[in-house]
Amino acid sequence: MEDRIKEALKEIVGADNYTEQLIDMVSYSYDASEHHHRPTCGVWATTVEQISRILEMANRERIPVIPRGAGTGLSGMAVPARGGIVLDLNHMNRILQISIEDRLAIVQPGVVYADLERALAQHGFFFPPDPASGKVATLGGNVATNAGGVKGAKYGTTRDYVLGLQVVLPDGRVMRTGSHAMKSVSGYDLTRLFVGSEGTLGVVTEIILKINPKPTATSTSMATFDNLEDAGRAVSQIMHSGIIPSVLEILGRDTIRAINQNTDLNLPEVDAMLLAETDGYTQAETEYQMSKIMDIFRDNHPQQVQQAQSEAEAASLWKARKSAYAVLARIKTHFVLEDVTVPIGNVAALLKGVEEIAARHEIQIATFGHAGDGNLHPQILYDGYDPAEVKKMEAATADLFRLAIDLKGTLTGEHGIGLAKAPYMTLEHDAAAMEAMRNIKKLFDPNNILNPGKMALEG
Repeated sequence: MEDRIKEALKEIVGADNYTEQLIDMVSYSYDASEHHHRPTCGVWATTVEQISRILEMANRERIPVIPRGAGTGLSGMAVPARGGIVLDLNHMNRILQISIEDRLAIVQPGVVYADLERALAQHGFFFPPDPASGKVATLGGNVATNAGGVKGAKYGTTRDYVLGLQVVLPDGRVMRTGSHAMKSVSGYDLTRLFVGSEGTLGVVTEIILKINPKPTATSTSMATFDNLEDAGRAVSQIMHSGIIPSVLEILGRDTIRAINQNTDLNLPEVDAMLLAETDGYTQAETEYQMSKIMDIFRDNHPQQVQQAQSEAEAASLWKARKSAYAVLARIKTHFVLEDVTVPIGNVAALLKGVEEIAARHEIQIATFGHAGDGNLHPQILYDGYDPAEVKKMEAATADLFRLAIDLKGTLTGEHGIGLAKAPYMTLEHDAAAMEAMRNIKKLFDPNNILNPGKMALEG
């Protein structure tokens, strides 16, 4: 990058908000995936005007710009694959407005999910999409990936709550989409186009979010099954029973075994463990819902069914699920955490297929995830310093994606495509769909400066 460009960036954001220090370039070179590549420099933007000027110059000079939040993504979305400028949005972290009367909050992209939750809790409200990384993940990143979380079965994903956006386009123009109203069918739905676009079409600088009253009561239960088909049948029956659990999670045998080997939880080593939560505004309401769920558990040959009788017991039941990711991450030097999603009726088939893939490639795959919406997280564990194990991981990953598509599912339910899944996009999307997506990219970003190399948009 020419010195004149660097000086121009310093003039736009201030010398203190520009960096090409090695420690920053290394930090900006990766996210929570296995992908990495260093940028040329980084800037911390604080205003829409700054971002507009940066993009206008980068577009003119054909310099890649990579919007970045907390870097918690699992697909390489924030990795600067072509170098260029990392546009760090963490300093744009203000909650601009909370309007309980209108049931909305307006935030900047650098607001951390957990900070918004704390602010809304004071009013008895919440923002339902609850990603596992919510303590540090930014809402701009949530929008970029259409993040979900454990409450997706009942409450949906980020896309269901974004009412409007302010977006800076690659040529520097500032655009607003959507409205402050709960409903709008005015023109094309540009808001939804940007949600899940992974920073490839524009830089989101303001987000209008729908918010919900927070339920005041919950009930929690757990059931274990020695047979995957029984667990899968229980999930399907629950989800069309008329009761929609706020959470319905699953742990597979390899995940349970790993938790037992690395904690003192002493879980029963069964084929599957299901964890359910219901919520509402009275305890009687949640208990009624939970009684129906537990009846379904009992009808499907469980080894054990248990309902929490206190908050402490509920926390104890959830401890296994919450520890899964961290426990599994310690077993091998490297891991790949996927998020394939299938129709709810195919959850058991996906679990069984994952076991077969692991056996075929002689590699460890531990599965857990959101059974209530069919979004499972097979975590492939391997030694990244062993070329033979890397090849096994790559082959198992490809088979996993083929399995999901064969089961009428999708490559990703909430993590996004990024770099990790870009080679597999044509498994899911036909030639006409890929052409349409690439044409949309060219329409918004004809010079391909925004987050290039992602989502197979350049084929």
